[in-house]
Amino acid sequence: MLALRLVRGSRPLVQLRRLLVAAAAAGVGFLLLCVLGHAVGHPEHSSASALRLLWCVLPIAATVQFAVAVARTDPATRPRPGLSSIGLGPARLTAIAAASTAVACTLGSLVALLLFLHLRGDLTGLPFDGAAAGPLAAGQPLPLAAALTLLAIVPVAGAAAAGLALRPRTGTPAPEGAARPVPTGLPWGVALVAVGLAVETYASRGGGEGVALPGRFDGSPAGVLAGWVLTAIGLALAGPGLTHLCGRLLQAVRPGAVRLLAGRVLMDEAGRIGRPLGVVCAVLSGTLAAATLYGAGDGTAFGPLTALGAGVVLACTTASLLTAALESRQCRTHTAEALARIGAPPTVLRTAALLRAGALLAVFAPLTWLIGALAALPLTA
Repeated sequence: MLALRLVRGSRPLVQLRRLLVAAAAAGVGFLLLCVLGHAVGHPEHSSASALRLLWCVLPIAATVQFAVAVARTDPATRPRPGLSSIGLGPARLTAIAAASTAVACTLGSLVALLLFLHLRGDLTGLPFDGAAAGPLAAGQPLPLAAALTLLAIVPVAGAAAAGLALRPRTGTPAPEGAARPVPTGLPWGVALVAVGLAVETYASRGGGEGVALPGRFDGSPAGVLAGWVLTAIGLALAGPGLTHLCGRLLQAVRPGAVRLLAGRVLMDEAGRIGRPLGVVCAVLSGTLAAATLYGAGDGTAFGPLTALGAGVVLACTTASLLTAALESRQCRTHTAEALARIGAPPTVLRTAALLRAGALLAVFAPLTWLIGALAALPLTA
């Protein structure tokens, strides 16, 4: 009940972020129910239904990542002086964050269930002249237990991930301005990217059994898809290290005060914004490779469910990056106030933010294009 009261009493921007989490959960829930509809309508193709369910892991992971990012920026779950005296210590705030995440994801799952039942004609008759009757197995009984189990995946996973991310940690806390360790995942990330590209190249030349994606996007060798997964994991691991490197480059060659400020912020926030930035880089490079590979076709390679899943992944990863940037800004509030007290002009913070954005764009944009081009090259040769 306390979590529900905190949700109702939050500011409009916080409510908007929770609604976006609910919308992402609704998209994933609809995909999962469509997989269930395919399994009900085609019981003889159980392996194809299992593959469709497996491909739903990507949008589920993107949605959970976004839900955790929103939970981290929720003011209701931020420790404040005096809360422990009324029973709202760190452990209780973590439980509230998990409950709030579960509420938002459950709302999205319920919306997905209502939409799915409406398209099947279980509520008010078949809409759109029965266009969705075949894919959703309209007219056949829907196993309620299976539907509820699938719809519970995102709320349970989101709540568990939020609880783990915000759990109280023992040891010396990191106050703002304290030195943070240098990210060490850059060499491993580069190695995984290289291995992933090598696997894609080898698999594309050797052929192999095709793996069908939901919709009409089929015939991709399993090795190519495994290579892309390795590449994506490598970019996520390398993101913090690359962000830290951007901060060092900004401070190179006789830097002024603005460049020093921008570079130091990037180095301090490398762990917070580097990983979601690497994930966005991986998603965009995969999108670029797919567009290069199938852009010359007749437009039928992407079915509606494939487009929905890709849209959920792209939207959630981008929103996670923006939310991480917002969290970074919130953590620098005291620094901004200190600069204002000593008479620093407001343009200093804006210029430093533009420098940080320009440095990240100068490094990650060419990297995204290069990875996407290298991933598509062996498949189009």
